[in-house]
Amino acid sequence: MENTECANLKNKIEHETSFHAIALCAVGAEKAVSNEVRKLGLKVEDSGFGRVRFMADIAGLYRALMGLRAADRVLLEAGLFRGEDFDALFEGTKNVPWERFVPEGMGLKVVKVRSNRSKLRAETSIQSVVHKAAAERLCQKYKVTRLPEGSPEGGSTAEVRVYAEKDMISLLLDLSGEPLFKRGYRSDGGVAPLRETTAAAMLLLSGWRRKFPLYDPFCGSGTILIEAAMYAWDMAPGLGRGFALDNLLIANRKTGEAVRQDFRSRLNFENTIRIAGSDEDPRVVSIARSNLERLRDLAEGRTPVRGIRTTAGNAASGPALPEVKVLRMDAAKSPFAPDNDRKAGDPAGFIITNPPYGKRLEDPATAERIYGEMAALGQGFPQWKLALITDHSGFESFYGKKADSCREMSNGAIPSYFFQFDL
Repeated sequence: MENTECANLKNKIEHETSFHAIALCAVGAEKAVSNEVRKLGLKVEDSGFGRVRFMADIAGLYRALMGLRAADRVLLEAGLFRGEDFDALFEGTKNVPWERFVPEGMGLKVVKVRSNRSKLRAETSIQSVVHKAAAERLCQKYKVTRLPEGSPEGGSTAEVRVYAEKDMISLLLDLSGEPLFKRGYRSDGGVAPLRETTAAAMLLLSGWRRKFPLYDPFCGSGTILIEAAMYAWDMAPGLGRGFALDNLLIANRKTGEAVRQDFRSRLNFENTIRIAGSDEDPRVVSIARSNLERLRDLAEGRTPVRGIRTTAGNAASGPALPEVKVLRMDAAKSPFAPDNDRKAGDPAGFIITNPPYGKRLEDPATAERIYGEMAALGQGFPQWKLALITDHSGFESFYGKKADSCREMSNGAIPSYFFQFDL
């Protein structure tokens, strides 16, 4: 493609008002992500089963990538058409203007196919047909015989996902690159880390705000604590990382940097917060403290230093961030003084946690015993709200109390349940 033609195409794309985009999230977190999208000033079109569809201009796409806390990926809807057979799939895919998004010299790969209630069900065949049609169009536009492969050592490849739903074909171009739960602060997640986006969804759905104290009695590597600190400081989770969007033709680095600086200007470390966590394993306590230090590095524009910073013995000394405490102590004990200034009807604080599942950590019998012992939290934390995620559907029977609400929510690949006990 001639340079003038490329420039004219890019100028046209940059001045388009909006694109259709999809935010992928954990099943059960759609409400949290929809609310986030709206707060970013973007229009939600619909949502369901781990997906939120919205509209955004180029700046809005950057805002979604940097600012969404509970979304795992942001995808651009490159094409949407009816496809009841493979001929329609091929023609529909080839009619998508891939050259508006994929630059010359970039490869293309269909990384995932999902078919639900559609006549086209053979996912491997769908993958092959979509790749062939898209590649054929790009080869014709760029006057080449084949697309570059893109090497694992850093070759550039556009990744496409295909969703066939009730015979409607949606072709989605990945804008994220690495999943959005990779914030950049984690060096070592411990044995069974909670996914960052799941932790963020728990915080958002629980109703926690920074005016309330928060305690995680099974904090592990500190994921819930760190996500809470970012939320309390108005720190965008994607502030310190790049995205696949930057390599596509619709990218505008000037706009992306302006969005990043806008997010950075909102950071407020002066916000008063009371966040604490505990764990019985001294190693994961050290991991949590190290992750907190790297978070501050990211917030202030520094490259985080990898590795675990050790502490002497079992001392309960805090990390470099005095606003967030990571302690070794009995889960039923409170690290907070009573709050006598809270309004009538408000909870005294929030316990938000991810107790052991009895799989990678401990065993099922031990996990169930821990669930029973958690009833003591009611004595140590009177009038606190409890929110937790576990894969055990019978948690309530061991805890000894019926939850005020429960929703299914996936934690990565683990089907789980999000229980909330109001007071």
